[in-house]
Amino acid sequence: MEQDHSYHYNVIRRAIDVIDAAPAPLSLAALADAMQMSPAHFQRLFSAWVGVSPKRYQQYLALGMAKQLLQDRCSTLETAQAVGLTGTGRLHDLFVTWEAMAPGEYAKGGAGLVIRHGWADSPFGPMLVMATDRGMCGLGFAGETGRDATFADLTARWPLATHIADNATIAPLASAIFDRTAGARLHLIGAPFQIKVWEALLRIPTGHVTSYSMIADAIGSPRAVRAVGTAVGRNPISWLIPCHRALRKSGELGGYHWGLPVKRAMLAWEAARSDGPGTAA
Repeated sequence: MEQDHSYHYNVIRRAIDVIDAAPAPLSLAALADAMQMSPAHFQRLFSAWVGVSPKRYQQYLALGMAKQLLQDRCSTLETAQAVGLTGTGRLHDLFVTWEAMAPGEYAKGGAGLVIRHGWADSPFGPMLVMATDRGMCGLGFAGETGRDATFADLTARWPLATHIADNATIAPLASAIFDRTAGARLHLIGAPFQIKVWEALLRIPTGHVTSYSMIADAIGSPRAVRAVGTAVGRNPISWLIPCHRALRKSGELGGYHWGLPVKRAMLAWEAARSDGPGTAA
């Protein structure tokens, strides 16, 4: 199954590259030919993996998709907070509870912490999961950056911690990440300002987006848009703390720590599921 998931991701990634390079939307036949598959096989594989047809998925991946999301599905954050989407409540599709590290502990660079890690497959390529005894503290994707760079990136966040490879402990945590019925416990390790930004990200519902300026407003620092962007980029628990849902006010995607193709695939993956399953062209 892990090999199948890697294969599916690589097909999607290659399809994204082909779509990006095309001056106009591609037909099923042309896209399947680029993937060196029959149209029927490609349609079946693509639809089974993402829940919609290649044609519809192309629409989600179009360069204007982010602007449309910002117009149609922009989360104000304050609304989400008003209905109880805070630390111990229901956050996007998962029952996520979180605990923040005290500022003094954070300043120690992870000294005294034992952080276990393991690799798993995901719809967005190889995924590195890290956890303390208080919850998941790191989640990164290596599809664009490579495993070595992803591992070095996350471990450098807490250089004085003891890092232990432990796939047995990590496996059940990893298996729950894309299960909407599962629960997730997070251990947020960051500076106080960063944690405020990450908490705001947790309030963005699946299939919705927000802007960096709206996040700044939501945390009471409307002039700190650039600092918000930096904190979003330093989010150590990608996907579960959905930094991919933060866009520029113009509707441009902005940056993404693990690569823009991954961000676009995440937004499209969520948008397809938020609109409901279907394979019609």
